[in-house]
Amino acid sequence: MKSKVYVLAYDIGTTGTKTCLFEIGDRLTLVHSVTQEYGLTLLEGGGVEQDPQDWWNSMRETTAQVLKETKLDPAEIRGISFCSQMQGLVLVDKDLKPVRPAMSYMDQRAREEMKKGIEHGLKIEGLNAYKLLRSLQITGAVAGSVKDPLWKYKWVEAKEAEKFARVYKWLDVKDYLTARCTGRATMTLDSAFATFLYDSRPGKSRWHKGLCKMFGVRPEHLPDLIQSTDLIGGLTQTSAKELGLKEGTAVFGGGGDATLIGIGAGAVEEGDTHIYAGTSGWVSTVTKKRTVDINARIASIVGARAGYYNYFGEQETSGKCLQWVKDHLALDEIDVYLEKKNVTEGEDAVHESLFAFLFESIKDTPAGSDGVIFTPWLHGNRCPFEDPAARGMFFNIGLDTGKRKLIRSVIEGISFHKRWILELSQAKIPASSTIRFVGGVARSPIICQILADITGKTIETIDHPQNAGATGAAAIAALGLGKIHSFEEIKNLIPSKERWNPNLANKSVYDRNFSVFKKLYEANKAHYAILNTYK
Repeated sequence: MKSKVYVLAYDIGTTGTKTCLFEIGDRLTLVHSVTQEYGLTLLEGGGVEQDPQDWWNSMRETTAQVLKETKLDPAEIRGISFCSQMQGLVLVDKDLKPVRPAMSYMDQRAREEMKKGIEHGLKIEGLNAYKLLRSLQITGAVAGSVKDPLWKYKWVEAKEAEKFARVYKWLDVKDYLTARCTGRATMTLDSAFATFLYDSRPGKSRWHKGLCKMFGVRPEHLPDLIQSTDLIGGLTQTSAKELGLKEGTAVFGGGGDATLIGIGAGAVEEGDTHIYAGTSGWVSTVTKKRTVDINARIASIVGARAGYYNYFGEQETSGKCLQWVKDHLALDEIDVYLEKKNVTEGEDAVHESLFAFLFESIKDTPAGSDGVIFTPWLHGNRCPFEDPAARGMFFNIGLDTGKRKLIRSVIEGISFHKRWILELSQAKIPASSTIRFVGGVARSPIICQILADITGKTIETIDHPQNAGATGAAAIAALGLGKIHSFEEIKNLIPSKERWNPNLANKSVYDRNFSVFKKLYEANKAHYAILNTYK
């Protein structure tokens, strides 16, 4: 009888950590999970920061809870791996301690640095032509967003000279945590790509000194490069004691959420497409082609599998829009519950959560929300247009517009934006006819059907779609431990659970609304700039 093999996967998200214990067998089986939330610090001028100690504390406390509730001996855990939010900036000193709070991927303060760095001279799409073309040639993408970590790095250099002088290494979120676990500063290739200083050309795979010089980055600040499946080292005595795990437990590179959520969805072979809807969202297709659509802000980003890329377009706020609905449109306006009773607790509970109740409440609302359209740009947008000033709105409200139509229009707006990215993606990289849909939002059958109807694609989900990132991290650990031997085998570990086919009866109304949806940004772009541009 084979002994059971357990791994811990840490999913370090924007608003919380999810610690998942998996058993590796014929399938990846989620044994137990524990979540702990933490906050974001919002600062004037668009600053968004987090304390890296919050990430570590949440790891420590959730690990202790998993071990307590499963009664598992820590010695049985063979390895740990990470999936995390990406494009954070964690600058550490020689002791691998942060010199300042981490700057979130959402931080927008570095406008001046971006302007000086790439928005001057002869331009293409608003960016310096030489630097744009040089970046595309070497990396396959470009630091074209104020939220990119390159400009955050330059902001610290310009605004916080004393702290910058103490910098030893530039790390991403999970790379800071693996450094704390092992005492070794490394960065996986997917996070390196997201710095736009990494040479992603076939056969290169290295930091590019020329790009560092062009953008004024010190090469010595960049850590050692590793693959996602590489063993970084074992847990140090100190980190093992803090986490309650065994010293020497294997720590693997892991990856960013944009990489490992796709792996956890089972999208691992060329042509596999997945859609993610968590706090943010995206559309991604596995490809061997390194290509970019600068106009649509879609690019082939480096993934976990050598020689493969993810053709990737990001939606800045996805499930976060539903959180806004719950907190403001539902909670503030309807006294917590539509029927003035608690529908999620006690003997009369009929819904798993308030979200489930909200989604159920709109099941009889007509497709197309009677022409009401919501734009899901609550914190700006990246693809297919880059504009931190863009915002959400309800368009075409009438006297007969009630809360259920507004709620449904939010779900449809999120899905319209994903269709927009999907159609632009397919212009260069064909998408699969069946799409894996993951993230917390994918737990709703109503949303799955709406997404199928709006995109015209068959939608599949997996077990625990909200844990796709952790599942991907566990699959990486399985490869690193030698329990499976190829990325293709991951598909066997993660089968589909349910399927939704498009309802063609809704096609005409969705096509009509979608045609208007795509025009709303250009029609209001100047207004967003007037109202939301920071001084």
